[in-house]
Amino acid sequence: MPKYDCLIVDDEEALSQSTCEYFNMFGVKTFWAANEKECEDFLKYNTTDLILLDINLGKTSGFAVCKKLRETTDIPILFISARRSDDDVLLALNIGGDDYISKPYSLQILLAKVKTVLKRYRGNPDNLISFGDYTIDFTTEKLLYQGNEVKLKSMEYKLLAYLIQNRNRTITKDELFLRVWGDSITGDGTLNVHIRRLREKIEKDPNNPCYIKTIWGTGYSFEL
Repeated sequence: MPKYDCLIVDDEEALSQSTCEYFNMFGVKTFWAANEKECEDFLKYNTTDLILLDINLGKTSGFAVCKKLRETTDIPILFISARRSDDDVLLALNIGGDDYISKPYSLQILLAKVKTVLKRYRGNPDNLISFGDYTIDFTTEKLLYQGNEVKLKSMEYKLLAYLIQNRNRTITKDELFLRVWGDSITGDGTLNVHIRRLREKIEKDPNNPCYIKTIWGTGYSFEL
């Protein structure tokens, strides 16, 4: 079954599509369903680790959808709604919602909340990955060499973490610009400097790397 990080169930097309695109751009694999039927169809053939659920869904309500979902799943459900009354918030939380987020929302803040909930829900099994004498800890955001911390600058860590999380596949430069730096105008020079610094810290021979491989004309691949 295809696996997603997040499912958005909301009948506001423009907002939902922009949220979906933004999440996907930053590595949170997201799908959008406009109503209860599309939500049910999605869950028949896919899995997700979190649901963003609107209250107003045309002929039905997010409250009814939440109650139905709670009969079969305990995945986090975050309500997103323009309704702000205390009664709505209390009802959402009492029927199984994990949080209540008011519209309009900031995409950056919403993404941060979603990532935090996903990390808490998934636990720690995949939060440590080792290669050679090195271990990267995604919880503490540290790189360790034989148990001792290797000092990395913020962007060096973000780049290494993304390479490792997407190991054994070719990652284009454009993808790295968008997913690591968050824009599309970062230059090759900046990327090359960061790659060189990482190789100097984790490769026995930075000129003949074992882990961070250059895919000429395309990008890089972290081989593990």
